[in-house]
Amino acid sequence: MPVVTLNNISKYFGNVNLFKDLSFGVDQGHRIGIVGPNGIGKSSLLKIIAKVDEEFSGDIFYARNTVIGYLPQEADVNYAGNLYQFCESVFSELILMEEDLLQRQSRLEIDPGNEELLRSIGDLQHRFEHLGGYTYATKIKQILTGIGFSFNEFAQDLRTFSGGQKTRAFLAKLLLVDPDILLLDEPTNHLDMEAVRWLEGYISSWRGSALIISHDRYFLNKIVNSILEMTSAGIEFYSGNYEQYLNLRQERWNRRQEVFNREIARLTKELDYIKKNISGQNFIQAKGKLKRLSRQVQAIEQVGIEAALNTKWSQMEIDTATSVFGVEEAEKRLSGLRLPDSRPPVLHLNIRSVYRSGEIILRVNHCSIGRDGKILFSIPELELMRKECAALIGPNGSGKSTFLKTILEKLPVLSGEITLGASLKIGYFAQAHEDLNPELNLIQEIQSVSSSILDHEARNILGKFLFSGDDAYKKVKVLSGGERGRLALAKLSLQQTNLLILDEPTNHLDIPSQEVLEQVLERFDGTILLVSHDRYLIDAIATQIWNIDPINKQLELYKGTYTQYQDWKESQKQLLNQQNTEDNSNSPEIHKKARRIKTNSDRERQRSIQALEQNILYLEHEKSQITTELNDSNLDPDRIIALTNRFYELNNLIAPLFEQWSELAEEIKD
Repeated sequence: MPVVTLNNISKYFGNVNLFKDLSFGVDQGHRIGIVGPNGIGKSSLLKIIAKVDEEFSGDIFYARNTVIGYLPQEADVNYAGNLYQFCESVFSELILMEEDLLQRQSRLEIDPGNEELLRSIGDLQHRFEHLGGYTYATKIKQILTGIGFSFNEFAQDLRTFSGGQKTRAFLAKLLLVDPDILLLDEPTNHLDMEAVRWLEGYISSWRGSALIISHDRYFLNKIVNSILEMTSAGIEFYSGNYEQYLNLRQERWNRRQEVFNREIARLTKELDYIKKNISGQNFIQAKGKLKRLSRQVQAIEQVGIEAALNTKWSQMEIDTATSVFGVEEAEKRLSGLRLPDSRPPVLHLNIRSVYRSGEIILRVNHCSIGRDGKILFSIPELELMRKECAALIGPNGSGKSTFLKTILEKLPVLSGEITLGASLKIGYFAQAHEDLNPELNLIQEIQSVSSSILDHEARNILGKFLFSGDDAYKKVKVLSGGERGRLALAKLSLQQTNLLILDEPTNHLDIPSQEVLEQVLERFDGTILLVSHDRYLIDAIATQIWNIDPINKQLELYKGTYTQYQDWKESQKQLLNQQNTEDNSNSPEIHKKARRIKTNSDRERQRSIQALEQNILYLEHEKSQITTELNDSNLDPDRIIALTNRFYELNNLIAPLFEQWSELAEEIKD
């Protein structure tokens, strides 16, 4: 049974038709990835389903009692409290139930023989446990840490968070709500790789339905079981994940072309017969064929080849115009038929490697990378050879962009030596696009690469990167992030480079543009150093992985693809677990004693953690009671001041408790 059903949904902005007559359903457990070029209406469609936008035509039907969880690209969170409280508010009913349970238990201590009270406590405890009363605190911590929040941030006032942090907090709350259908608009935008991997695992094992807009092809490949593609011609459904969608889409395009070619060949053969016999003894038969041919051509012109072929020609002839062409007009109209192309416009990108570099591109020897004297990570030894592609990965803030700028000599190396190879022509794509001049227009920015580029040539170049008409005269400072990225790629394509240093080149690019960039980089006859969160791109082109480990502050080198690297990491983890198991059964007595000591220490830490959790819970409950009392409009001013002071005092008490909890949890994990 569908959770949500859309029937002939259309959306207009003024006189502009964003999309028209969209009809589809979302079944229970169905996880659909929505793809299509920027501006096609993906976010608008999600807002309509989420009941955020009610300015549309058509009908939407929801299953009874359906709970919707909607994550916009930038969540507007206005909450006066800390991160943990924000997430805990999902369980307000459980918290009230817990307070009721504590009150009844207190009454039972006074009146231990009250059997009715004892029975009510048992019933309430059973319901409390069934609803997750004993696990919700753990679930909050798991989800918050899973999407990248540190324990120290749990007690931080949500109003002090950045926009990206607030969106992550909102995502955490949605997951805790556990809705019937999740509507996620670019959920990975503010997550690092580890957090995205965690979210993949969470949604993959989740039983609800989901509609997900994402430019992260690897993410879609892992979690969706179908793809909804939005084009200017409407929507098309494909079963399977992202890779299966690519194959099925190509097959569908090929099949349409074959059908079109076959039908045009048949009609052309009919026309040849008509031309030969229209003035001869078979005149009547030729004229009848011309009448039928005229109507079939008009049918194809009006509804397209597929719709025409899916309807009996006899019915189509009745429904379409009845005018009959002359032979010359029929020939002209037939030759003008084209197969409607549902493929979105794409970049016409070409990056050339004209000059051959030396064999050794980059050599690093015992280097420390950082800035302002602070070491971010160290590199023992590293070598990048001609035609290789190295992908530099690691958490946000680990030093990826700093390393690139150090290689480019924009920042000094803190220690050690970095040597660049001979005959290098470096093309650099900066994540922040700082090489773009905000005061220039697009033509001037293109001409900044070479003064010999004429205005009309610059416009042609811009056209290949989807800038049309008066776009060429826009100033750089008014461009969106995606437009800036396309302009930076346009400039990069004009440089005759043999070493590409790319810092997040797919940021803000829609999926069709990402696909083109991937194909171009695969064909590039030079060397590539790539910083990217785009794991699909990394997996397609990287020959080695450089992973920054922020814990040990070391760069880890692996020669192979991203998938091979992940498989290797998993095998290392399994090997370590196996070794630990073998050690537990075969180690000498002295080692067993050491482990017993560690086990006893862990037990002690676990008891401390439980005590801290109870203390934090108690203090949070007191804060909740204060908040409730402060809502009373009849409070006198002195009481308000006292409650407010106590509220902030509790905040100061809770923060160090969270820090202790975090430290103990890390010690047990280690």
